[in-house]
Amino acid sequence: MVLGGTGFVGRHVAAALHARGHAVVIGTRHPKRALKKLPPALRASLHDVELRETHFESLTTRYVWKPLLGDVDVVVNAVGILRERGAETYERVHNMAPAALALACERDGVRLVHVSALGLRPRAYSLFLRSKAAAERAIADTSADYSIVRPSLLEGEGGYAAVWLRRLARWPVHCIPMAARGRFAALDVGDLAEAIVVLCETRGRADWREVELGGSVRRTLAEHLDAIRARPDDHPALRLPVPNLVALAAASLCDLLHLTPYGVPVLELLSRDNLPKANRLRALLGRTPTPVGVNSAASVAAPIGALAR
Repeated sequence: MVLGGTGFVGRHVAAALHARGHAVVIGTRHPKRALKKLPPALRASLHDVELRETHFESLTTRYVWKPLLGDVDVVVNAVGILRERGAETYERVHNMAPAALALACERDGVRLVHVSALGLRPRAYSLFLRSKAAAERAIADTSADYSIVRPSLLEGEGGYAAVWLRRLARWPVHCIPMAARGRFAALDVGDLAEAIVVLCETRGRADWREVELGGSVRRTLAEHLDAIRARPDDHPALRLPVPNLVALAAASLCDLLHLTPYGVPVLELLSRDNLPKANRLRALLGRTPTPVGVNSAASVAAPIGALAR
């Protein structure tokens, strides 16, 4: 079962599992229109999967998960919200529901693959980041057969942030917050999906409890935008540094008005390195990760696996 199976990560995971011959159930808020949200190619590959209605904000105790997991061997949680809406709060969707899901998996012997993120801290300024960190702690406190997957920034067709970054990359001027000095290791969403499939098929391995994933190159935001420009041989964009207070005000406004993926959580993550301590992507894929963007002298660096931060 892939929870959030029509979202950016979930749809690729569901398609990869289906292609591997697994029976897939997609958990989604709106089953009747879920597949219509997908790109044509993914819609065609998932046309025969079961769609099961799930509302994360209501699934905050282990008992309510039982009817949803009765015929499930492995569950992938790819649910996340960028901003709160009504009852869909960070605390309920990012923390309480995954914690209850882990307890239900522990009770019923269901394997859990929980998609989280790099750079989470219990004392982060952003409630978005704190709620995700709390879920990780709750899952780790159970005896369920789980893997917590922490990917870096994702690149691929159909991703909300990926689409915005590609659009921004084409602009002649790149407005870069002065605080955005942190580096990340962007990876292809297809590679993430393939890695998650391997984790779904792997049971009882304590060495796969915490899995950090990233691409082969580390870059700052400015370097990433240069790397994904539609015409890499064109003149480089002009970089315009944005003072920290202005960047924070713009992030707060975007959060308030639900505009663009940019917001306070993103600004907080960009202010420091978000790199895998031990990059497990190559080990899971059994091959070289898919390149993201075009390398330049400024962005090429040592393999992420050699880093320890």
